[in-house]
Amino acid sequence: MPAIAFAVPIRPGKTDQMRQFAGEAYGSRLGEFRACDRALGVSRESWHLQHTPQGDLVLVYFEAADVQRVFAQFAASREPFEVWFKQQVLEITGVDFNQAPPAAPSECLGDLVA
Repeated sequence: MPAIAFAVPIRPGKTDQMRQFAGEAYGSRLGEFRACDRALGVSRESWHLQHTPQGDLVLVYFEAADVQRVFAQFAASREPFEVWFKQQVLEITGVDFNQAPPAAPSECLGDLVA
């Protein structure tokens, strides 16, 4: 299954808000999150908080048969959960997922399954 990983800088002072967002997405709104991922064709998704000297990042990994299609469909979605999700990301990181990236946001340099 094709996969993508990318890092998104968290705005200064927004790390706790990122934790709250993740807690809600993976907690009380997990059913909506799963339904969104299923509709987009995402089979696995994980988020990781990374502290760096330059600031905090959220590392995102997901698997989908067509990664570019996921980004395009997510950008176009006006479903309530997706609208909420994209607003949270915009507020916490400044990244606007209403705009699909012109290309995949990362380049895989290696992938090992043991």
